[in-house]
Amino acid sequence: MSTELPVPEPVVTPETAPYWAAAAEGRLLLTRCADCGEVIWYPRSWCPFCSSDSVDWVEASGRGTVYSWTTVRRGPAPAYAGATPYVLAYVELDEGPRVLTNIRTEDPGDIAIGRPVEVVFDPVGETALPRFRLIAGAGSDG
Repeated sequence: MSTELPVPEPVVTPETAPYWAAAAEGRLLLTRCADCGEVIWYPRSWCPFCSSDSVDWVEASGRGTVYSWTTVRRGPAPAYAGATPYVLAYVELDEGPRVLTNIRTEDPGDIAIGRPVEVVFDPVGETALPRFRLIAGAGSDG
């Protein structure tokens, strides 16, 4: 299995520019609602939980656990067709939100729900895409 995945360039908007600037530096930023305290994924300027427009940027730990995953064996687009098989997963960040992402691994058999992961960044253009890898030596929680 290859860990080489296509790195599509994201659309950077004024609303998400701080997120992508931090990613370029190898940092994972999230937004948190100043009113209800929820940590929000995908970063935005308002809270989808309470509709407040009072949100702040917070640096995430970059750690989480595998919530769900699948091995994709047939890529949905030409760029991904040559990258199969690859792992698509929901990672539950330590801060709470679940992120749809890829997990870099040579062996999908090593992945299990509850396995700890950490963020890695794949450079693209002037930013980077967050993806995850299994934390070496850490077993499943469940």
